[in-house]
Amino acid sequence: MTKTALITGATSGIGKATAEMFADHGINLVICGRRQERLDELKNQLSEKVKVHTLSFDVRDKKDVFAKLESLPQDFSVIDILVNNAGNAHGLAPIQDGDVDDWDAMIDINVKGLLYVSKAIIDQMKERKSGHIINIGSIAGKDVYPNGNVYNASKFAVNALNEAMRYDLNEFGIRVGAVHPGLVHTEFSEVRFKGDSEKAENVYKGYTPLYAEDIADIIYFMVSRKGSVNIADLVVYPTAQASATILNKKV
Repeated sequence: MTKTALITGATSGIGKATAEMFADHGINLVICGRRQERLDELKNQLSEKVKVHTLSFDVRDKKDVFAKLESLPQDFSVIDILVNNAGNAHGLAPIQDGDVDDWDAMIDINVKGLLYVSKAIIDQMKERKSGHIINIGSIAGKDVYPNGNVYNASKFAVNALNEAMRYDLNEFGIRVGAVHPGLVHTEFSEVRFKGDSEKAENVYKGYTPLYAEDIADIIYFMVSRKGSVNIADLVVYPTAQASATILNKKV
């Protein structure tokens, strides 16, 4: 039976690559993000392979999240796979110099947004006693680093919520797992450095980083295991990286 996956943050990076990977394997898609034009482009790209529905919303907006997810048409109303990918880092400053608006954005998107979307989907999975949730974390949720502070805290929360979901949803047969990537070459750094593309690109110089397609491949591997197998927690680094602060740059 063909499955349907809902992916947040599908307009770029890991979310977009995961949508493309899923489409290549015949999984129908509900792709979500804030930029409707990018969602439309991706839908046009993938609709030859699978059924695709777009939903434009900001995961921070609780009312809109629930309204949009309740509006799913019949063909997309059963969500077999939820990929909680939407997330951002804003700024890189010591705690004493942090921007409160940046803090709010990271907590609202990375933690509360994940909770809102999960809440909207979990009930139907409970009723069917089946489903698979993949939470996209970060090594920042395993290993604190200087100036990471609130971003670290938000991703530590994702790590904790992933475990808590797995415990609480076990009785319903719902699989829950997380991927915690190290340095991945996406728009992530450009967002963190607020559009400073030169500073963002310097993050990836001198070594070979991970790419969005690498993480998408791992996510597909996780969701394609037989129903009796749940991959609960994966940490993934580029070979040049050993921890959040140890990186072998050839520069």
